[in-house]
Amino acid sequence: MKFLLTCLLLAATSLGFSQTNDSISNAISRESGKQELSLNAFNLVDFGIVDITYERIISENSTWAIEAFYHPTKDDYLNDAYYKELSLTGKYKHFFSSKYARGFYVHGFGMLSNGEYEDGYYYDAGVDDYIYDTYDYTDFAIGFGLGGKFVSKGGFLLDLSGGIGRNLFSERSPTIAGQFMVNLGYRF
Repeated sequence: MKFLLTCLLLAATSLGFSQTNDSISNAISRESGKQELSLNAFNLVDFGIVDITYERIISENSTWAIEAFYHPTKDDYLNDAYYKELSLTGKYKHFFSSKYARGFYVHGFGMLSNGEYEDGYYYDAGVDDYIYDTYDYTDFAIGFGLGGKFVSKGGFLLDLSGGIGRNLFSERSPTIAGQFMVNLGYRF
């Protein structure tokens, strides 16, 4: 009788541990996945700008990312903040945390962008109004930034970052290329 009771107790205990280990391993695999997909919620909600990021984890402390930016409605009040209408950005991030690809990081980026840039204005007495000199541009910027990434055990993430770069090739483009991101996404 003692032998039967001991066998049943061991079987029940091993089933209990296996269920716990499965749920823990699922959470760890989501938490330490190799890919991320996120959306810049700040730009979408405030300005109606679509800014999507795909990120691939290279190692425990580094990732690379590709970002696509599309500004569908070119509103006048946004021109000072966002001259670009389209951009494609590549980033390399290095993390300074002991956790897996999360925490404080620095990043370097290269951005190919195009848009319309206002280079100045003048007063036209014939129409009694100011005339703005605008130019279409395509340029490439190189820059750097800082950020922080927070990932839940379920795989959801918040990535806060800012960066600044310099356009290199066109005289008729903004000198400075800036980035401010509040990304919400999922790691898988």
